[in-house]
Amino acid sequence: MPAAVRTISRQDARRIAVRAQLLDADRAAVAGSDDLADVVAQLTVLPLNPTDIVAPSAEHIAWTRIPDIAFDDVRRAVEVEQTLFEHLGPHRHPMPAWAIGLRAMRDLPWLLAIGREPTAIGEGSRAWLEANAGFRERVLEQLRLDGPLPQADIADTVDAPFRSSGWNTGRDVAMLLELLQVRGEVVVAERVGQSRIWDLAERVLPTVDAAALGTAWATWSERWLRACGLERPTHLGDVGEPVRIEGMRGTWRLDPHASAADFTGRVALLSPLDRLIADRRRMVGLWDFEYALEQYTPPAKRRWGVHALPILDGDRLVGKVDARTDRELGALRVARIHWDADPDVDAARLRRAVDDELESMAAWLGVRLVIDEARSPAR
Repeated sequence: MPAAVRTISRQDARRIAVRAQLLDADRAAVAGSDDLADVVAQLTVLPLNPTDIVAPSAEHIAWTRIPDIAFDDVRRAVEVEQTLFEHLGPHRHPMPAWAIGLRAMRDLPWLLAIGREPTAIGEGSRAWLEANAGFRERVLEQLRLDGPLPQADIADTVDAPFRSSGWNTGRDVAMLLELLQVRGEVVVAERVGQSRIWDLAERVLPTVDAAALGTAWATWSERWLRACGLERPTHLGDVGEPVRIEGMRGTWRLDPHASAADFTGRVALLSPLDRLIADRRRMVGLWDFEYALEQYTPPAKRRWGVHALPILDGDRLVGKVDARTDRELGALRVARIHWDADPDVDAARLRRAVDDELESMAAWLGVRLVIDEARSPAR
């Protein structure tokens, strides 16, 4: 007779998720180190979006875990120390839109194994790549002779143009490079503004043996679950312990090392791409939090701001900060704070904590803080 599946409270589930993402008060102790590569290995990935409305996502996410990190430490880790590298996740990645990110170099053996698996890039992409064998060879040869090169300097000699129902139609060079990046053949050596500078992976990444495929997928599942704390089994199989969450449907998988015991929270201003809220369905289920990145929403239809920062208070998501960095003025400007907190929240404490975080963020960005919004208390 199978063992009964235990049920955990939503509060415990939230605390497990927050702790797994190093967003509790004991983040350094959980990570085992405040070293950037150690933190990225724990998170598995720093989602990468260089849009600088407040701060690029990778830098912002690292700062929320390592408060004394310098703004350029992430770039240095990629381009100088080479303890991190830019990577595009496989087709089976649970967040395909945000699969691009920075990974710890120590994870290269199992990432290579997964990237070389045929299903890593999807059936349609595989067929397109096969139809463009000559295009692939010409691009690799250009990089071999002239690389590293910005994407704009790589010749589009496509044999069969890329077609899609989205915005990728006609982006032949970009699509080829990204598919070859998943396979471990090319890599982004650096970024200059929004421009990616590409080179052969063999000239940038260390020479390592790819892990056995079965071991690689097992490692991926275990590491992903550890970084989430608990997750639906869709992408994870039977790794971890099956649990139910009070008030939520279905069975989840729980990291066997995760615990909500002795949880101590803190206030943090999250990037819109933070892994804690990346799965919007999980976000709504665990936190009952309504949020969307409105960067591409027409201004008249925005509710919270172009790049609003979710406010984490302990194990609760309590609001959003509508802010942007004005480089010309040299200021972090706060237009408005939207509060979602319960009426009995300690408004004065929460407001002071958010102000402190904004001051810290401005100092980290090297700008001054300008609060434009009316200073109404949390409701």
